[in-house]
Amino acid sequence: MMVAGIGSRKGVSQQEVLAAIESALETHGLAMTALSALATASLKQDEPAIFSAGRELALPVIVVEDAALKAAASRAISHSDLSQERAGTPSVSEASALAAAGQAAKLLGPRTVLGPVTCAIAISGDAA
Repeated sequence: MMVAGIGSRKGVSQQEVLAAIESALETHGLAMTALSALATASLKQDEPAIFSAGRELALPVIVVEDAALKAAASRAISHSDLSQERAGTPSVSEASALAAAGQAAKLLGPRTVLGPVTCAIAISGDAA
């Protein structure tokens, strides 16, 4: 399973989310078709662009609960003080991707930042 974790500022557009996902995938030489799901933190569950991006890609959007997000936080590579303060994790995108991809998941690299959106790619342990 390959998951794109999404973090963002409030009010981003679907196009900004899709561009960040594409940029993150390109960094790792992957196509959109490699993805199994999108994921984000529960604090982003009211951010329509993330869910419309999921619909556009025909992928489920996994909303990661706070406890699972915090449990995955220690495996994040990047660190944002703002993310730590607001979400309790150093990277919403990285922790979301890790939590959604499963306990043995690994990040392919640090998150990609494209304007107001961050995207991190994680693979499940059984795919590594």
